[in-house]
Amino acid sequence: MKLPVLTALALVLAAPLAAQQGVPSPVPAPSPAAPAADAGLSGAVSDESDWQDLGIAIPAFATDADVPTQASAGSTAALGYSVAAVITADLKNNGLFKPTGPDALPRPGFGEVQAPAYDGWRSRSAEMLVQGYVRAGADGQVTVGCYLYDVALGQQLAKAGWTVAPGDWRRAAHKCADMVYSRLSGESPFFDSRIAYIAETGPKDRRMKRLAIMDSDGANHRYLTTGQATALTPRYSPDYKSILYLSYFNGQPRIYIYNLETNTQRLLLSSQNPVFAPRWSPDGKWVLYSMAIAGNTDIYKLPSAGGASVKLTDSPGIDIGGSFSPDGGRIVFESDRSGSQQVYVMNADGTDQKRISFFGGRSATPEWSPRGDQIAFTHIAGNLRIGVMSPAGGEMRYLTDSWQDEAPTWAPNGRIIQFFRTARTSGKTGIWQVDLTGRNERKLDTPVDGSDPAWGPLRP
Repeated sequence: MKLPVLTALALVLAAPLAAQQGVPSPVPAPSPAAPAADAGLSGAVSDESDWQDLGIAIPAFATDADVPTQASAGSTAALGYSVAAVITADLKNNGLFKPTGPDALPRPGFGEVQAPAYDGWRSRSAEMLVQGYVRAGADGQVTVGCYLYDVALGQQLAKAGWTVAPGDWRRAAHKCADMVYSRLSGESPFFDSRIAYIAETGPKDRRMKRLAIMDSDGANHRYLTTGQATALTPRYSPDYKSILYLSYFNGQPRIYIYNLETNTQRLLLSSQNPVFAPRWSPDGKWVLYSMAIAGNTDIYKLPSAGGASVKLTDSPGIDIGGSFSPDGGRIVFESDRSGSQQVYVMNADGTDQKRISFFGGRSATPEWSPRGDQIAFTHIAGNLRIGVMSPAGGEMRYLTDSWQDEAPTWAPNGRIIQFFRTARTSGKTGIWQVDLTGRNERKLDTPVDGSDPAWGPLRP
């Protein structure tokens, strides 16, 4: 089944629905920008106190008529509540804001969507107000309008709207949260994104590992493989149309590209030798992978359309786990050529290989930030912890402090890192995430145990 997509994004100001008197008109979503000088905000993302103290009210979205919809949330009134709840959870769970959601707030009337009752919100100590509306179209589509107001100044800061299929209503909520997040923080958005991971079931010595996907908040979960063959290390393609993953069946490794639009998959590589960690290039034209031959493991790349492989490393020992820099010019990888697992960088053609991790212990599973300014990795010194460092190997710091955290993957905006955590006694695995301060950590709910998360880019 083809995945649902937004049928119309960023409605124009003079949209036909505005012809009805009193109906608010959504406009194109603004590009992410720093708050204006008069917006009443200050601070930096690394200093969260200003934003965490900010009073953000997110009441249930209004509707001009409470009518049934095909959305899972129900009628337009129920959908308005659910949209506000998703926006609240998005802003709260990223660790930057502490909003008040629809459970604790009165629902504004439809006429207040574009004319907020500022005095009433000031009496509730709200400094920012996120409100909007939900309307059902005759064609079954749902329109969601989203508005951000500065209550203290009595100003509208941003607005946007989307018409979506009923099954895609959560995307509209994530888009609204992205607009608010970007406008208030100056950061790039990331809520409207998806995560691929490996769903694990069964005893520790006979785990079934299936490829699965879900929204950034864990909703809309779906299994893509049956578990007959073990699935490992998935990665979204840059255009979101495919997932690259490694499969082992009867001990034979294969690299597949799973087409999310057709629910079919294409075999890219099959080998009698052990294969590890396939990864996309930023333009989607190449796939990195590692392969072991006669006890020596090196990194290769091959065209994603198929063709001959190019060998990039040729050192004794194990070279594995490549990740491209965002500009595609360099690759970070792990190697034990120095005697233990460490992190190295090289040019995309394999030249200029050099070690960058000198922190004691071992360093593995490096992943380049979408911003290009940091590399996340697993540091192994007793426990396994998630750390970050600069591309030159400096400024290392830990983000987690548990028994076994590994395999970091970045949010599209480079501010949050997801990883998987293994429990010491049970061996059960779960998907966790932490922001760059290391203070805001939470577990992402999944139907079964999860490992090898891969955060996709912002959805088109």
